[in-house]
Amino acid sequence: MYYLLLILAYAVSLLPLWILYRLSDVLYLLVYYIARYRRAVVQANLRQAFPGKTPAEITLLERKYYRNLTDMMVETIKLLTMSRRQLQRRFICDLTVLHELYRQGKSCQLHLGHNFNWEWANLFCIQGVRYPFLVVYMPLTNKAVDRLFRHFREKSGSKLIPANDIRNSMAPWLSKQYLIALVADQNPSDPRRCYWFPFLNKMTAFYKGPEMTARRHNIPVVFVDIRKVKRGYYKAELQLQFESPLQEPEGKITEAFAQFLEKNIREQPEVWVWSHKRWKHAYPQSEK
Repeated sequence: MYYLLLILAYAVSLLPLWILYRLSDVLYLLVYYIARYRRAVVQANLRQAFPGKTPAEITLLERKYYRNLTDMMVETIKLLTMSRRQLQRRFICDLTVLHELYRQGKSCQLHLGHNFNWEWANLFCIQGVRYPFLVVYMPLTNKAVDRLFRHFREKSGSKLIPANDIRNSMAPWLSKQYLIALVADQNPSDPRRCYWFPFLNKMTAFYKGPEMTARRHNIPVVFVDIRKVKRGYYKAELQLQFESPLQEPEGKITEAFAQFLEKNIREQPEVWVWSHKRWKHAYPQSEK
């Protein structure tokens, strides 16, 4: 199954982007109207985040989200054969802050959310820095699909760190300079071991891991803001938020990221992943 998926993905990736976006248009119709993929989850999340919007406005935002979701699918496949020149024309980001941290002999953590297109952002960053580039990822249940996505990322040069075995996987890198990307808006599996902050009108659980790692090794933390300029074109901004995490009170880094991400989402909501169940856990105090 894996090799069949890989051959199919390579064949599709050879198509020019304008044809891939026509394919995305068809996928949108299938995913949104026929499969109705997680539409109840998306609608509930949007109503939670934007209680002031009318039903018509929620529906419009929902449709925009699914169009971006299927664009993300074909754009990710395109990475298999996308040239460096193509990517640099379609994805813009000033990497000066990373070059300076590398020059100073420091490692760096990138904190970002599930904003489209983080896969293009990863490849752009790998091609532009001297750091070894580590990416924490959550292994998928389907083994063939998980292997395919690992191939996508490893082909570009990423060193994959499974989220369920971070401690052991990070051990060989701790004595070296490295750049690590953390998609820091995952839903924690254990609500007792997390930070809680207001986020999109609800107390929300955030992993302690990214902040704890930064504080433990005093690694500078850079927040990543990815914006979709138009179809097939993105612009990212890197903001050095915490150069010495040990000097910050516990919880400060995660709280700042929650506020940073919410601001980005409110300014361009259709590019955040609404189809995951972000609020699986109830805030403990609300259960009393």
